[in-house]
Amino acid sequence: MPDYKALAIILGGGRGTRLFPLTKLRAKPAVPLASRYRLIDIPISNCINSGINRVFVLTQFLSTSLARHVNDTYKFDIFSKGFVELLPAEQTLSSEDWYQGTADAVRRQLHRIETRAPEHVIILAGDHLYRTDYREFFDVHIDTKADVTIGVLPISRSDAGRFGVLQTDDEDHIVRFAEKPQDPDLLDKLESNPGQELPHLGSMGIYIFRRKALEELLDSVEGEDFGKHIIPAAIKRMHVHAWRFGGYWEDIGTISSFYEANLRLTRKDRPFGFYDRRAPIYTRPRFLPGSQVDGCSIDNALIGDGCRLNEATMGNCVIGQRSMVRAGSTLQGVVMLGADWYEHHQEHQENLALQRPHLGIGHNTHIERAIIDKNARIGSRVRISSHDGQPDSQDPKGRWYVRDGIVVIPKNAIIDEGMVIEP
Repeated sequence: MPDYKALAIILGGGRGTRLFPLTKLRAKPAVPLASRYRLIDIPISNCINSGINRVFVLTQFLSTSLARHVNDTYKFDIFSKGFVELLPAEQTLSSEDWYQGTADAVRRQLHRIETRAPEHVIILAGDHLYRTDYREFFDVHIDTKADVTIGVLPISRSDAGRFGVLQTDDEDHIVRFAEKPQDPDLLDKLESNPGQELPHLGSMGIYIFRRKALEELLDSVEGEDFGKHIIPAAIKRMHVHAWRFGGYWEDIGTISSFYEANLRLTRKDRPFGFYDRRAPIYTRPRFLPGSQVDGCSIDNALIGDGCRLNEATMGNCVIGQRSMVRAGSTLQGVVMLGADWYEHHQEHQENLALQRPHLGIGHNTHIERAIIDKNARIGSRVRISSHDGQPDSQDPKGRWYVRDGIVVIPKNAIIDEGMVIEP
């Protein structure tokens, strides 16, 4: 396997407002995914499977759970020289500000990057769902002698306003770039695949830089963002190449994209799976027992470890670790993130005394089109109905939110017995 002398930088993201309330108490890359993983596991696993074992994760907001997960999961032996290290935003003698953007975050860590002396730096996002071997990406970057190589994928005209859109010549050199263009005339000029169903090329937000080129750009170009400032400047003065990605890729940036990406994993024709033995997705081992399922009717579901599901009906659901679903309840199109612990007998007695629901979902409760965050307590005879097509709203007490037509029960929330959440 070739040694690309590479270092990976994974951007932990900002406040994650579009994923709120899932980011109310955690950083975006720490949001649970697919019943047992976290979003950060995807890019780190892609790195490990690609032979890249030197990884920095740049963090800023609510990073405690992310730090705990990374530190508990990714440990290399002392002979490998591999590491996954978190670099939080910090005050220095030259700056007291937080990271102001993606490029600013990397700029402030250049001194740490230089100490590792990589020849190439691959920059990744912490909230994308995809599987790839970055060695193919590096081969294109090195063979073309590019200063910068950008991962791209074909997109429709209607989606172009959500992406950085670029245009290539016949040799896949990038000749033009616009960040989230809206002007129809500009979109016409940016077509890389004229006449096709997906006429544009969108940036995946992953880049390979020669380290010297990265340092030069960050030192000489003002601006805080790669897409808005650094990449346009690089195209004007350097050799910037495109690496075309042909697989499944999803930006988990909103509540609706998070919800839909999870539910796609329950389908027989799922576009992404966790069953590839050649390129597994790693996560923290929790040593939980197998899930216990008694008298349930389950169709199209992904169920994590350590669950107790009793005489319930579930369809198109993702059920996270340590989830409890009690008799008579029905879940349809529900993403349940699970719990961090099991309640013992004394806690059950305290719940009864306080008239507080137990962890998980009570008896005879009906939930449709919802996300239930960790450690939520949903009582018996609760009804949560779909809000598809309804405007965003929220409970004054913060017990539930509606985002993109999906009801979100936040972490640690309590939904009392008999409560109804309907449009």
